[in-house]
Amino acid sequence: QGQLVESGGGLVRAGASLRLSCSPSGRTFGVNTVGWFRQAPGKEREFVGAASWSGGRAYYADSMKGRVTISRDKRDSTVYLQMNSLKPEDTAVYYCATARAAGARLQSEYKNWGPGTQVTVSS
Repeated sequence: QGQLVESGGGLVRAGASLRLSCSPSGRTFGVNTVGWFRQAPGKEREFVGAASWSGGRAYYADSMKGRVTISRDKRDSTVYLQMNSLKPEDTAVYYCATARAAGARLQSEYKNWGPGTQVTVSS
């Protein structure tokens, strides 16, 4: 089963935008959903949003709605997480992973986790 690799993180100022990428490093089977999570220092990993692998409608955590957008480039299967109006509290390691279930939101539903990409937002 293929793994995922995240990229695009970095250090930005509050109010900036950032686009993260999630690319498969191998073939993926039985995948219906690609999800994004984040983990801030000292906190548990939390759901950010997800979308159908086939490019269907995305869904988001209530706390992220209006500031993030998930999209997919079907040419190379890359999934993007566009984040706008970033705040210092968005500082975290961001991960992507796959799930079989449509509408998955729980960590336990996901596998093939990437190593993560660090996003740091300064005030």
